[in-house]
Amino acid sequence: MLELKGLRRLHIGPIGLTVEAGECVSLSGRSGSGKSIILRAVADLDPHDGEVYLDGQTCSSMPAPQWRRMVTYVAAESGWWEQTVRQHFPVDTDFQLLLPQLGLEPSIADMDVQRLSTGERQRLALLRALGLNSKVLLLDEPTSALDHHSVLLVEALLRQRMDQGVAILLVTHDSEQALRLATRHMRLHQGMLEPIDAEALAGPEAGMEEEGQ
Repeated sequence: MLELKGLRRLHIGPIGLTVEAGECVSLSGRSGSGKSIILRAVADLDPHDGEVYLDGQTCSSMPAPQWRRMVTYVAAESGWWEQTVRQHFPVDTDFQLLLPQLGLEPSIADMDVQRLSTGERQRLALLRALGLNSKVLLLDEPTSALDHHSVLLVEALLRQRMDQGVAILLVTHDSEQALRLATRHMRLHQGMLEPIDAEALAGPEAGMEEEGQ
């Protein structure tokens, strides 16, 4: 279980939220409202006030790299530091098995990352993160650059992880995706989280929600 208590960062907070194991909670809000700020704070990538707990253990009680292996942030456009895809995965990775799960050709493993499309990099970043076997995934617009078929493949893979007990905090501008994946929905408004129901999520204001920070 992931629990946020009094989380503050910049103009956001205090935030309180619990995400149970195997649950997906969606987070919506206008562009610039601070959705990514929350995810980065939970992942301990940026300084913050308040505390985050994972199964009762505090983020502040462990080294940041250890925390991030268990509570993993996946940005909409993740960073790449080596030339080829293969260099970003463990040496024993079975690309023949791994990549087709998200509609990617195994040959991509040996391609230069910079030659790939945004959508290909987005799917690869998710697969890279899933390889950590994290307990919590913090997903920031994970399918923003994908076509509908690829979106459904990603969602199927995420449901598999949820069935295995992985908790997901999902930032998405796609209300239909939020309704498909999440059992609870939160909206960030004026620095505070507020619960919303499915009807409100899919209502007229939902179309005003833009992807972004």
